[in-house]
Amino acid sequence: MNNKIGVHMLVFTAGFSEKDLDYAIGTAKEIGYDYIELPLLNPYAIDVDLAKKALQSHNMQAVCLLGLSFDTDISSDDPDVRQNGQKLLWKALEVSAGLGAWYLGGVIYSAMAKYLKPATEENRKYSAEFLAQLAEKAKSHGIKIGIEPVNRYESNLVNTGRQAIEFIKLSGSDNIFVHLDSYHMNIEENDQSTPVHECQDYLGYVHINENHRGYLGSGSLDFTSLFHALADIKYTGPIAFESFSSAVISEDFRSSLAIWRDLWTDSKDLASRAKTFIDNYLYAAYRNKQ
Repeated sequence: MNNKIGVHMLVFTAGFSEKDLDYAIGTAKEIGYDYIELPLLNPYAIDVDLAKKALQSHNMQAVCLLGLSFDTDISSDDPDVRQNGQKLLWKALEVSAGLGAWYLGGVIYSAMAKYLKPATEENRKYSAEFLAQLAEKAKSHGIKIGIEPVNRYESNLVNTGRQAIEFIKLSGSDNIFVHLDSYHMNIEENDQSTPVHECQDYLGYVHINENHRGYLGSGSLDFTSLFHALADIKYTGPIAFESFSSAVISEDFRSSLAIWRDLWTDSKDLASRAKTFIDNYLYAAYRNKQ
């Protein structure tokens, strides 16, 4: 089991002040995580030197994630909107490189929002063509680009693992990978194991979420099937715990993700139990394959 295990910064804090960074990164390190996910919701506002200093002081690695808005949708029919999104993603890549991150992903192919009509082939083409350019530049920094399929209420472009593979093929890039998330898989896929097997040659990142984004094991997701599928394909890539509560996230992010309930309030307890949960499921799944 060589998987690096990470945790999303929004489990701990929504801020990027020195105090916030020290708390989130330090607590993640103390619990035993290998890296932390930094949300670049506004990459222009990130103090790269401050964040890098915090990472180095705790000997922690980072990856970067973000979601686009309707104003920065690179799949849009409006060329000005696409240009806004391209500018944002170039900045996100610059910040990721400055932080020494080895991964940049998320909903970076469309707006992370509910669309009122299906995506067109032109929308897919706009997005795939630009992300191929971004991925090529990212390669020079040692950064992989991830496409995270999300549920129908958060994108109309990529909702399943199969669609992510089709998107990657359309881009023609060898530096774009599939980023599966158990929360979104629960809504859009037939089960938790099939997409893992289907994406075997493209899978580069995995998010572990409960169906209600609360404590792992307190919901209805079939984690046994998911982890056994990862063991089946001998997946050795990163696995990260992601969970959101209105007790931590910003009002804007809460609204965009429809986080209306506090499923947890104790960040450290949540993250500690999640780390143990993931470790135990990984051990059991891989042990079963020996």
